[in-house]
Amino acid sequence: GGMTGRSASCESTGHRTGAMMDAVKLALAGVALLLGAVAALATGVLPLADLGDVAERVLPILAFVVAVTIVAELAAKAGVFDVTASWLARLSRGRTMLLWVLVVVLAVVTTAFLSLDTTAVLLTPVVIAVARANGLPPLPFALTTVWLANTASLLLPVSNLTNLLALARMPGGGDPASFVLLLGPSAAVAVLVTVALLWAFHRRSLVGMFTVAAPPRVSDRVQLVAASVVVVALLPLLVSGVEPWIPATGAALALLGLFAWRSPKALSVGLVPWSLLVFAAGLFSAVAALEAWGSGQLAATLAGTGSEPLDLLRMSGTALVAANGLDNLPAYLLLESTADTPERLAALLIGVNAGPLITPWASLATLLWHQRLVAAEVHLPWRRFILWGLVAAPAIVAAATLPLFLR
Repeated sequence: GGMTGRSASCESTGHRTGAMMDAVKLALAGVALLLGAVAALATGVLPLADLGDVAERVLPILAFVVAVTIVAELAAKAGVFDVTASWLARLSRGRTMLLWVLVVVLAVVTTAFLSLDTTAVLLTPVVIAVARANGLPPLPFALTTVWLANTASLLLPVSNLTNLLALARMPGGGDPASFVLLLGPSAAVAVLVTVALLWAFHRRSLVGMFTVAAPPRVSDRVQLVAASVVVVALLPLLVSGVEPWIPATGAALALLGLFAWRSPKALSVGLVPWSLLVFAAGLFSAVAALEAWGSGQLAATLAGTGSEPLDLLRMSGTALVAANGLDNLPAYLLLESTADTPERLAALLIGVNAGPLITPWASLATLLWHQRLVAAEVHLPWRRFILWGLVAAPAIVAAATLPLFLR
């Protein structure tokens, strides 16, 4: 028994070290981008006023990222996700397909309200654990979380950073209702096509019955119940029209208070996604420098103009290629100036949100997801991930662009 415990602790130390190395790489990439922006400021390529404008847009978004990450991490520590997933397994009554459908629903809801990164980081280990506990292959469930983390992030403004950036350009000044009105049909199509493709690729693993495992042991029921109440209360507030960082910060403070009372040892500065903050700050400032340097002209040449069906497909297709080439955030920022109508803006978001299914770096959620996969010892070669993505991404983006023709 001692040996097993020691090897498990060595394993978790190894996973932690791997995750720390990835965080350091991300932070270093952010520092390099920030240095590039500083050089652009120093040489006069990037005017200080332009950087100020970017900061004004980005600060509330970064505040939301920090708050929602803290909420999600502490909710996971309290057992909210584990208990939910175990409850889904019981609800499925041992039917594999029904369990998978319930995981799909959970992934869509988590992505819509708590953002794609939350689904990638926190739901992935939970669905892998549930699959294993019930004797099912974990890969179809893990792939479901990462694909839906990206494609379901078209549902609400808080689902993706790109959506929060786009809000100011939305008709109606960017309240959640106008966002859903513009992108709701496309989001529904993106989710349905994603689910159909996942089923087509993995249907053999998703049929049959399994024996439902016992529910997980909860060490602190008060903490679990209180954390669940905070998360459930937060969800409607995120779509209430109040700036999302405000309720998210309130929920983060409530959970920090709860943990300070019940299990203070669980609190650490590591709850704040430092490397992600440095990376995002670097990314935004580097894109501001590129725009000042004249990248808008190149974007206009690539993405074209107009809101005819072919123009919109060109826009979403260009956004898909740019997201997989660069990453979805810089792709959005570089192409934003060409999104001069609500339809073109929607097509841009479809490309950068539902398109990043091909390259590992296309969205941060995919990189974070892969870290969790490695930590859980689920093996998926990037080659296979890319091949599946090459089939799925163009199909999902093209299908999701179709509803815009009917507006």
